[in-house]
Amino acid sequence: MSYLFLLAPPAFDFGVGDFPVVGVAIAAAILLFIVIFLRFVPLGLWISAISAGAKVSIGALIGMRLRKVNPSKIVNPLVRITKANISIPVSQLEAHHLAGGRVDAVVNALIAAHRANIELPFEKAAAIDLAGRDVFEAVRMSVNPKVIETPMISAMAINGIEVKAVARITVRTNIQRLVGGAGEATIVARVGEGIVTTVGSAQSHREVLENPDKISKTVLAKGLDAGTAYEILSIDIADVDVGRNIGAHLQIEQAEADKKIAEAKAEERRALAVAQEQEMRAEVERMRAKVVEAEAEVPLAYAEALRSGRIVVEQYLDIQNKKADTKMRENIGNASMEVSINPPSK
Repeated sequence: MSYLFLLAPPAFDFGVGDFPVVGVAIAAAILLFIVIFLRFVPLGLWISAISAGAKVSIGALIGMRLRKVNPSKIVNPLVRITKANISIPVSQLEAHHLAGGRVDAVVNALIAAHRANIELPFEKAAAIDLAGRDVFEAVRMSVNPKVIETPMISAMAINGIEVKAVARITVRTNIQRLVGGAGEATIVARVGEGIVTTVGSAQSHREVLENPDKISKTVLAKGLDAGTAYEILSIDIADVDVGRNIGAHLQIEQAEADKKIAEAKAEERRALAVAQEQEMRAEVERMRAKVVEAEAEVPLAYAEALRSGRIVVEQYLDIQNKKADTKMRENIGNASMEVSINPPSK
């Protein structure tokens, strides 16, 4: 209309030069309105959504701009999910985006679940995504199960022989338990515990080597996937090997420990005997000191007896002669005994 106004003859009497100024102002205002409108309304996205049958209004696009949401991150997934014949309001997609979720991953998961006839509501998929799990990968694992290989697990049979086994666990995602369920590490730990229990209850390692499927059947019957985000489809023993003779090794270590304990006790007894010997020697020296002390008092007693007249000189001399004779006989006896023990060499 503004351009028609410019082409039409003037209906009013403007002053000289007024008409060009008014026309420029009106054109600038229209141009500014168009720029602002295109800034807030991505017409390309709106046209794509309308052509795909997605229900999104210009007001919703303007609201996304005002809420600082990139409209392409909402409209493009909306177009894909609409083409897949799944009806999801644009407000739910925008709310999930504002909550920090990944709209593309949720939409891809919903489309994959719909194609595979897996029941997956939008609220459940959004909750799984907000929980930090890859919801699209979870749906793919529900369709195409995943194989988890355990590390080498060592266990000992009752006869003491070590058995090493590697298991392959085929699992698929349990979408209903994906939020709050345990992950792959729990599955591997439980299977390892089951292998150790099964091998440990076998009387001989030969039973395990002859029937390795006994391990998988026993472990699978325990319901190890309870409380996890996965459903165990099968457990297969990929490798079984014989390790060390742990029973013999433990017996050797026990014998070494018993030997060290016995040696320690013997050393304790020896040290006690040495201490007792030292104590006896000290006691002998103490008694000798008492004997020397008593012998030192004998001459004093003799002198006192002589002074008091209880004995005479002849009696004292007779006593000394008897002591000398006794000492001489002892010396002769000791010399004879030494000669008999160590005879002189010829």
